[in-house]
Amino acid sequence: MIKLGSSVGGLRRGTGVLVRSCVILMALAVASACAPIPKDPEALKAYQEANDPIEPLNRKIFKLNSDLDTAILKPVAKAYRRTIPAFARTSIRNFLNHIDSPQTFINDVLQGESGRAAETAMRFFVNTVAGFFGFFDVAAQYGLVAHKEDFGQTLAVWGIKEGPYVMLPLFGPHNSRHVAGRIGDKLMDPRTYIAPGGWEYKLATGATTALSIVDSRSRVIEELEDLEKSSLDLYATIRSLYRQNRISKIRNGKPVPVPVPEIVE
Repeated sequence: MIKLGSSVGGLRRGTGVLVRSCVILMALAVASACAPIPKDPEALKAYQEANDPIEPLNRKIFKLNSDLDTAILKPVAKAYRRTIPAFARTSIRNFLNHIDSPQTFINDVLQGESGRAAETAMRFFVNTVAGFFGFFDVAAQYGLVAHKEDFGQTLAVWGIKEGPYVMLPLFGPHNSRHVAGRIGDKLMDPRTYIAPGGWEYKLATGATTALSIVDSRSRVIEELEDLEKSSLDLYATIRSLYRQNRISKIRNGKPVPVPVPEIVE
């Protein structure tokens, strides 16, 4: 672990203010769409555990996203998987992960993970030189396993609370901390400052973003179909799975510790 300087401490405090401000503004903006707070103790407990105060609005956005997925994204993802050979899809995925490495490296550093930061930097160097600019994951053959970090995870490591659950149009399930993290990722991404005004840059950025979305969707076609068939409430299931996935990422795959009751002799 590395110790972060006072500048990072200032960034933490400033980011905390930003996140709290975003949460307050979001709450004010959607106050009319809030679900009523139940008075029954059991119902109130479930309401608090869900942490989804704007559930009526979130469900409408979820329905919109589902309709767009059925009409556009899912057919495109199926066509992508049907027409692009598996080895080519793997190379594309390797490249997409590769160009996200600088962002992961910065978040590794901000989280004080010196070992993971060094591993990310080494992976980037090896795969750029020997992996044909990241299309081949040569580094994995030397035990340098890929991982991803985003600024939302960094905020969690810094102790920022997750905030209420929110369903974003097109981007899907998030919490307020994750939303603020997306803004931070954009600001710290080196690609943001590489010819940001040029049409070539915008075209390339848009193409890689679209390709990443299609590739990600193509890998969970059957899983989502099974969820749709087996879930009594698909919205609630997706919300639960999202939270579990984010916790796993924040903890770098480590299990959540289970409190052990003290035995009084």
